[in-house]
Amino acid sequence: MAHEMLVGLHVVDEDGYQSYRDEMTPILESYGGGFNYDFKVSEVLKSQTKAPINRVFTICFPNKDSRDSFFSYDEYLKVRQKYFDKSVTNTTIIATYER
Repeated sequence: MAHEMLVGLHVVDEDGYQSYRDEMTPILESYGGGFNYDFKVSEVLKSQTKAPINRVFTICFPNKDSRDSFFSYDEYLKVRQKYFDKSVTNTTIIATYER
């Protein structure tokens, strides 16, 4: 069964975040993953966190094991450190589920 996550971010550097996406996407795809939805949001009407959110997306994987392998892969972690950590100040995992 496919594994999917609904994620909210607070992106503070759009160019840096786009560089992150550009470099991590081929790695993500090599694990069978991808993005099903991706939104830039301007107003959050209700939230269960105090962390600001201006980007919401779903990221999917063939299964939970491929998700875990992707997020622990050294090359992905290098890309994350180079771009993501400087361009995103908050990450909120809204939900994880099987599809």
